Amino acid sequence: MDGTASLCLVLILVSSMPSAKMLQSTMMLDMAEVLLENYCFPENLAGMKEAIRQANQSEEILHVSEPHTLAAVLTAGLQGALNDPRLRISYEPGTSVQEPAPVPPLSREMHLQLVQSSVKFEILDNNVGYLRIDHIIEEEMVKELGPILVERIWDHIVTTNALILDLRYSESGKISGVPFLISYFCQANDQIHIDSVYDRPSNSTQELWTLPSVLGERYRQDKDLLVLVSSHTQGVAEDVAYILKHLDRALLVGERTAGGSLNVQKFRIGTSDYFITVPLSRSISPITGQSWEVNGVFPVVLVSADRALEKATSILAIRKAVPNVIARVSNLLGNYYAFVDHVPALLRQISKLTPSAVISEQDLAAKLNCELQAICEDPRLTIRVSLVPPQSMVPNPSVDPAGDASSLLHLLDSLFQLDVLEGNIGYLRFDQFPGDALMPALSPHLGAKVWAPLRDTDAMIVDLRFNSGGPSASISLLLSHFQEPAPPVLFYTVYNRLSNTSQEFSTLPAPDGTLYSSEKDVYVLTSHRTASAAEEFAYLMQSLNRATVIGEITSGTLRHSSSFPIGETNLVITIPFLNFLDNNGEYWLGGGVVPDAIVLAEEALEKTKEVMTFHAKLFELVEETANLLKAHYAMPEVAAQVSSVLHAKRLEGWYRSVVDSESLASQLTSDLKEAAADHRLQVFCSASVPEPPEEAPESIPSPEELGSILRALFKVEVLPSNVGYLRFDLMAGADTIRAIGPQLLEQVWNKLVDTESLVIDMRYNVGGYSTAIPILCSYFFAPQPLRHLYTVFDRPSSTSSQIWTMPKVLGRRYSPEKDIYILTSHITGSAAETFTRAMMDLKRATVVGEPTIGGALSIGTYRITHSDLYMAIPNQVVLSSVSGQVWSVSGAEPHVPVQANEALQVALGIVQLRAKIPWIIRTAGELVAANYASAESGASVAEHLAHTLSLDQYSGINSELELAQKLSEHLQQLSGDKHLRVAHIPENRKDHIPGVVPIPIPPPEMFEDLIKFSFQIKVFDNTVGYLRFDMFSDLEHINRVSDLMVQHVWNKIANTTALIVDLRYNIGGPTSAIPALCSYFFDEGRPVLLDTVYNRPTDTTSELWTLAHVAGERYGSRRELILLTSNFTSGAAEEFVFVMKKLGRALVVGELTSGGCHPPQTYHVDDTQLYLSIPTVKSSNPDGESWEGTGVAPHLEVAAETALEKARDLLRSHLHRDS
Repeated sequence: MDGTASLCLVLILVSSMPSAKMLQSTMMLDMAEVLLENYCFPENLAGMKEAIRQANQSEEILHVSEPHTLAAVLTAGLQGALNDPRLRISYEPGTSVQEPAPVPPLSREMHLQLVQSSVKFEILDNNVGYLRIDHIIEEEMVKELGPILVERIWDHIVTTNALILDLRYSESGKISGVPFLISYFCQANDQIHIDSVYDRPSNSTQELWTLPSVLGERYRQDKDLLVLVSSHTQGVAEDVAYILKHLDRALLVGERTAGGSLNVQKFRIGTSDYFITVPLSRSISPITGQSWEVNGVFPVVLVSADRALEKATSILAIRKAVPNVIARVSNLLGNYYAFVDHVPALLRQISKLTPSAVISEQDLAAKLNCELQAICEDPRLTIRVSLVPPQSMVPNPSVDPAGDASSLLHLLDSLFQLDVLEGNIGYLRFDQFPGDALMPALSPHLGAKVWAPLRDTDAMIVDLRFNSGGPSASISLLLSHFQEPAPPVLFYTVYNRLSNTSQEFSTLPAPDGTLYSSEKDVYVLTSHRTASAAEEFAYLMQSLNRATVIGEITSGTLRHSSSFPIGETNLVITIPFLNFLDNNGEYWLGGGVVPDAIVLAEEALEKTKEVMTFHAKLFELVEETANLLKAHYAMPEVAAQVSSVLHAKRLEGWYRSVVDSESLASQLTSDLKEAAADHRLQVFCSASVPEPPEEAPESIPSPEELGSILRALFKVEVLPSNVGYLRFDLMAGADTIRAIGPQLLEQVWNKLVDTESLVIDMRYNVGGYSTAIPILCSYFFAPQPLRHLYTVFDRPSSTSSQIWTMPKVLGRRYSPEKDIYILTSHITGSAAETFTRAMMDLKRATVVGEPTIGGALSIGTYRITHSDLYMAIPNQVVLSSVSGQVWSVSGAEPHVPVQANEALQVALGIVQLRAKIPWIIRTAGELVAANYASAESGASVAEHLAHTLSLDQYSGINSELELAQKLSEHLQQLSGDKHLRVAHIPENRKDHIPGVVPIPIPPPEMFEDLIKFSFQIKVFDNTVGYLRFDMFSDLEHINRVSDLMVQHVWNKIANTTALIVDLRYNIGGPTSAIPALCSYFFDEGRPVLLDTVYNRPTDTTSELWTLAHVAGERYGSRRELILLTSNFTSGAAEEFVFVMKKLGRALVVGELTSGGCHPPQTYHVDDTQLYLSIPTVKSSNPDGESWEGTGVAPHLEVAAETALEKARDLLRSHLHRDS
């Protein structure tokens, strides 16, 4: 609705009101006029007009008589309608809004005094500049006072190391001064669009850009700039802060700004005493597309305004310290970090940290930790902020190891608490690990005082809940008491960075009678207080499968690290100087020991009794699992192997980590799947006996249910090109199929049987009954002979059943000559998967999509003893009718693997391709017959190629790439020519089509460098020249640069006594330049016939003669010329060698050449991405001699790598003889 229509509507509304209410209505119309002319968001006024219309009808407004209340009501309505809190209506009787009286121009001195009162600066500690600006001066004043400001203020600021720009008290200014201020903090080379300001009264937009030049120097980009803001910062100062923030040039510190405006004015509403405050201008940042107005500018570092300066100086201080911090951290890592090989990468990573990204010590610590962990992933290596200096660990108190026996026995009594609990369960508690010097003195007494009372218990509880740890020296001895004396067991290995040594810790000889049998269960109790050596002992008992750990996660306080202060900061780095490698070869990186059963420390002892009760049944549960597998698993030989694995794992203590039925089920499932490589095996818990779904009887639908079932189960469609589409998501049983057969034929099958090809969509079919698979498959094969689909071996009955197609089906069969496509996904399973595999095995279908689920036809569920554990076991296995091998449990791999959601489109693409194959083959044959250099061979190839179609040799092609490979194979077999081939070149590689895309010609300024790069020139002893080039170019290109080639190549070898031309690495190219090259080696005035060439497409024969004129001087026919060849020499290079050898002008040394051809022509097979490469030109000599396909034999055959030295020897000998 435009403004005129809105006012007319308001006038109509007003004319219907009583005269007593006219004042308010008139005021509202006047208010609308003010907004329409001045509000900076005119596009939002449609909402405003609707608000006024509703206000005129509002009883709330019409009954408001108190003026201040009316102003408040109108303000709330207006702000709500336009979502702009800057719009305000006020009642101000007796106030007049007058045009400001013209201000006389201020003198230069007054301007300067005004600026000096609003700008303050000083140089703080560490050469940090501080500049406070309370008013942004306009452009005219900047131009007038600029030199003075630069001299008195800026020249002092620009030399500082960093700058704090204080805008906390800036509440006024002019937008024209913004580009001048911003430009001093931006680079000079690029002007930046920093703001766009729309002014409603003038209906114009002003763009603000940084200036190309400024008075004085700019503030360098590598210097930090921090801007202080507060809730009082408003207007133009907010614009400055917003721009610097989003140019990533400054860090904002302080409070969120006021959210003011660039230009706000107050207008009288009509002739009333009501006034409206309206923003006239708006800023839209070209950097962000948003504005700071209303919402304000949010600082990066939020702090109260009175602390902003202090915070800014602390940020600059930590930034200044960053290089020293990085240097200190680098030095400490290099000296102490245990993973020595990680140190170089760590140092490179932390060196990338830029000081300008840091805002506090906590932030620096976080960033350094992030960089360190990105490389090492070692939680022990940490940097933190600490106000307390790091301290080394206080050693545990100890007694004199040389003291008397009574003192040692007293110490033993205080260290170890023993008891034998109910059920003959030993209990051992000790709260501290003895020191390194003390342990050898205590060892002789441990047997009698500790181990003897506990030796004959049935199980033992080791209580470490209150153990604060200590030195690790005694761990090996304690562990040895829980191991058998032989064979020795490696407990752990420690690498010490400080001494650069590794030490292995293994079982130690223990006194007789002190070993605790490894067959007995041990339970270790932990808490969050369990630390250092106690943690290591718990960790190793757990990783050695020797104990079950119960309680809380330990403290993670290891004696593997040391902490160091970092420079003059409050940062502390903790560096592990020890690496702890457990018995499994894995590094323990601390972080606390996670118990097998996590409970509160005070509940750990009671929980241990529950676990012991469960462990008493563990042997029976594991053995019964193995027995069930041997009795029911479909592959008996695999079952026997897996059972042995379970038995071995139980003996080795692997099941000590299980503490209840759930954890045992998880561990058994993992072990079964890994050992059998069968993801279908599973152990699970269930409070009730589960009923396998396959045991449910097949339900035959009633006639009433039939229609809805068919519509629900089957989706039928005939796609373009008469392609049938059949989707069904459930495999019904044979009885159901027979029952609904007539309706299935009528509503589904008869719509598809006459299609040219059929897509069967199994992507959403999770299986069902397998009994109908023979019926379904039979529709896609001829009635005779019957086809063996697969064999099912049933383990429970130990019988095998062969599944065959059926001799008779209801309705018509789908022609065996028509293509079938099956779409699969990762949920295609059970009977749907079996159907897919059978069709694949018999090569009756092309499968497109994802690998199938790898399910089973039948899975039996068996209870493990009388527990709540059950085992799902595949009890049937399917054997391929082709290979006799068991089908893989990993699922059927599709012929064309694609994402399931792309499978249909890919299949339809294959349908279209196969429909085009006969035309493509015929087109290829026609092109060969019409263009192949040998007309007789071309006709024969075309005839035999057509015959391959009748032999069905192109069935099963799934892509143009596959077709190109097959067609190339046939063309080369039929012609004996390896150069007759087809290439598949996708759209994104069209610039690489040989013979179709012209070779780009480099610009003239590159010719000289290109020539120097393309040719290698040397002059050996006896002035023997050497020339190597690896490709032939077109004559037209050579003519363009002939003078440069003579200057930089030919003149350097033209006067040699003999010449070696090295073509061992030459891949050929156009043959048009061969007459010119040959001409250099024959005499002027005596034309020589080089070769006769037949062109099949034009049916013409042309003679190649030497040229009458060449650039530069000729080499002539008298000087020695040797050509070097290899089996890599090809194409035009072979033609040159062939001509020079045939004419007796050169001696050829090296290997038989590749047997290439003249440059073939490339023909595009329309409507495909196939390109046919055909040799169309051949040398035609009366004697029939040719190099094409056979190569050029050298005069002197030697290995290519020795050919150059052989040529030099020949020339030395010959030249020496001549001299």
